[in-house]
This record gives sequence, structure tokens and C-alpha cells, in this order.
Amino acid sequence: MNETISLLAIDFIAVIGLLLLLLILGAVITAVVMYQIDKRQTVHTIRRNYPLLGRFRYLFEELGEFFRQYFFAMDREEMPFNRAQRSWVYRAAKNIDNTVAFGSSRDLRRPGTYYFLNCPFPTLTEDAAPTQSMRIGPYCREPYDAPSFLNISGMSFGALSRPAVKALSNGAKKAGCWMNTGEGGLSPYHLEGGCDIVYQIGTAKYGLRDEHGGLDDARLIRAAAIPQVRMFEIKLSQGAKPGKGGILPGDKVNKEIAEIRGIPEGKASISPNRHPEIASIDDLLDFIHHVREVSGKPVGFKMVLGTTSWLDNFCEAVNKRGSDHAPDFITLDSADGGTGAAPQPLIDSVGLPLKESLPVLVNKLTQYGLRNRIRIIASGKLINPTDVAAAICMGADFVVTARGFMFALGCIQALQCNKNTCPTGVTTHDPKLQQGLVPEVKSERVAHFHHNLVHEVETIAHSCGVAEPRQLRREHAAMVVDGGSSVPLNILYPDD
Repeated sequence: MNETISLLAIDFIAVIGLLLLLLILGAVITAVVMYQIDKRQTVHTIRRNYPLLGRFRYLFEELGEFFRQYFFAMDREEMPFNRAQRSWVYRAAKNIDNTVAFGSSRDLRRPGTYYFLNCPFPTLTEDAAPTQSMRIGPYCREPYDAPSFLNISGMSFGALSRPAVKALSNGAKKAGCWMNTGEGGLSPYHLEGGCDIVYQIGTAKYGLRDEHGGLDDARLIRAAAIPQVRMFEIKLSQGAKPGKGGILPGDKVNKEIAEIRGIPEGKASISPNRHPEIASIDDLLDFIHHVREVSGKPVGFKMVLGTTSWLDNFCEAVNKRGSDHAPDFITLDSADGGTGAAPQPLIDSVGLPLKESLPVLVNKLTQYGLRNRIRIIASGKLINPTDVAAAICMGADFVVTARGFMFALGCIQALQCNKNTCPTGVTTHDPKLQQGLVPEVKSERVAHFHHNLVHEVETIAHSCGVAEPRQLRREHAAMVVDGGSSVPLNILYPDD
């Protein structure tokens, strides 16, 4: 018996040894083949000069962003969002304790940092007031009384996956906020949860286009007849790519997305860099008026501000026509806005950040008596209470965020949005990767993120001595400037 066991053990060891030998032999053969391929190819200099070893350079370059994210970067160092910002969103979305200990890790002397100027007698809890709904589009047949100051910014079905859109729709309904469709048209998944919808009309007019790419009034009427569709937003530009249309890679344009958008399947979806029929201020006001007359619902436009000289002409043109011809809202995006795909020169270097452009826009509308007529929606990297409260201080009526809600869905900032390989299923159409995103679970996290962000903005407002966030003014906050000192926003950006 013992001899049999010994023989079996020897045979097992022999088999293992043979397998290891074959594995090593296979590795050697593979290495030799790769060496020869690298030596003979003429495309990659590093691989040609350093066959086989040069491949590690590309591997390390690919893995570098992940190692930096988890091992090397400090909590406040990463871009576009650092670990501290993401961690706050994750805890808020999971509705777990969001307190921290032993002091802030934030650099309080860095230029651009916001402070809120608390008062000696903060608002008591029993004296606090809930934020009331705000009417948008008073001259419309169907004005919109928006219930929340925090809402979901434009993200297209196509750029986002089916389960991601479902989770956002259901979460928005639970949170009591609106959801913007993004420029990719209205899908059944936007409507599934029963939330309020802002239909974005991009430069390609997906979902509302005729055979020539122009606006089809019949399609517009059908879309406006859907009770959930509460407003229409004409997209002029977005912060991540001013002057460039939307980009959806061809491997994301499946049959369903092609049908919703009205485009060929499997071909890259690249929108024009502006609406062909909007070439001037008058054209813009005509287009807004037309969409509002046909739809009966509030209509505004989205832009990132660059040059500001045209704002005087814009406000003068609105006043000349009358306030009933004014846009019902302006969504102001920031130069540090995000998207799934954009040319790096645009994403890095074009447009004004929100902290500069928002006071300019608010002041211009105030100067021309339009501030109460046109609602201002602030957008761009507003995922934490500090930035949301600061935007309200500077004059925003509403705040929208896209990436904040993406983090609530489980996004880990893998920077794979444009490659259909998102590991969390948020921006991919690969069914194997989508299976990790369960809409029933993530919709709860969307609602938790909304409620907790609103609650903490309310906490900041109460610390400043006001009853609710929309009572915040520029004198309630300060910004650090060069030299490390802070200046109140009402001095830095006076109401002209």
C-alpha cells in the first residue's frame, strides 16, 4: 500500500515537473517570437531598439494611472477628482457616516480655495426652512416648478450604459430631481423611473432630427407631449470641449442607440461643432422662441463662457424683443467640465472656469434687469458641498452635476469612458462589464447622494446664518487669492 502511494506521488511530481518544463519552454518560445517581431517591426522605436524589454514600457504606461491612483498619490493630489472628493461621494451615496477626524487634509492656503463666513449666531434647526420649488418659464403654456436645486446633468444613453441610465432615472425619481438626457436623445430608460426630464437638443438634434439633420417639429411635438419631459435645453457648447460637437465612438453605436439617435449603426457619431441654423444672437433667440412655441415648455441653452463681450449685445437683444422672448434658463458650464471623449487641447485649455464666468453672467443679467427672468443653472465639477454652496453664493439658482452621480453609480475614475471598457459598467455596452451595475441597488445610492449633498449644503447655509441655501449671497463666502489671504466674494466679484 505504501509503495503504491509512493509511486503515485512520484508520478504526480513527474507530471508537475513536465508541466512546468512545458510552461517554461512555451514562455521561452513566446519570448523568442516576440523578440523577432519587435526587432523587425518599424512602427515603435522603443520596441525596435529594445526588443521584448521595450514592451514593458507600454505596459507600465498603461498601468501607471492605476498605481498613481491607489498607491502613490496623496488624498488631495489626483486629477480631475482627488481621492478625498471621491471618498466623500462614495460615503454619501452609501448613506454611511461622513464625518472625519483630527482636522482637514485640505490645503487652506491654495488660491481658489473657498471659505464660508460663518456668523456668531447660526440658524437653529427648528428655524431652518426647506428649499422651495422654483418656477422656470413663466411665459410658457406649461411652466416647470423645479423641486430641487440639485439635479442630474446631461449624460447621453450611448455615452452611458443601459443599467446606468436606468439607475439614474429611478434614483432621480426617488430624490425628487430632474435628469438631463444629454445630447443623445430620449431613450425608454430615461423614462423608466418616472423622473422629470430635461431634453437636451444637441447640435446633431438626435431624436428630433429630420433626414437632413435639421429640427423636425413633428418629432418635437411628440417629445413635448410626454408628461415627464419638462424642459428643453439647447446645447451650444460644453465645458470639456467648447467649439466641438459630441463624440460617440463607433463601437458604442449599436442598433438600439442608432435607432434612438437616427444615425447609422456602427459608425462614430460626431455632432457638428455648432447648430448650423444658429449663427448669431438673433438666430439663437429665434430658435429658442420657436422651440418654446412648438413645445409649450420652458426652453434655455447651455454654454461654456469664453469671450464675454457679446453678453451686452445678448441682453440688449432680449430687452428689445421683450422678456417673453428671453431664454427661460441658461446652463453655464465650466471649463473643467467632463465628458467621455474630447480633444485634449479643448479639455485642457479652452473656456473659463465657473468661478470666473458665473459672477460675470449673473452681473450682466442683473445689470439689464433680466436676473429674475432667466434662471441660472451652474455646471462643472460640482460634486461636493463646498463647490455647490459656492456656486449658489455667486448667484446660481440650480446646480447640476454629471460626474458626481457617476461616482454615486460606482465610477472609480478609471478614465476608460471613451474605450467601451469601463470596469464598473457605467460607460460601456459590454454585457459582461454591465452586469456589475445593478440598477435597483445603484438607484438607491443616487438618491442618497442627492439627499446627503443637499443636506450638507443646508448645513453650510445654517452656519452662515440663513434659513436655506438659496439665501446664500456672495458676502457669505471668501476665496483664497495669490499670497494666501482670502477675499470675500462680494469684494472679489462686486455686484455691478
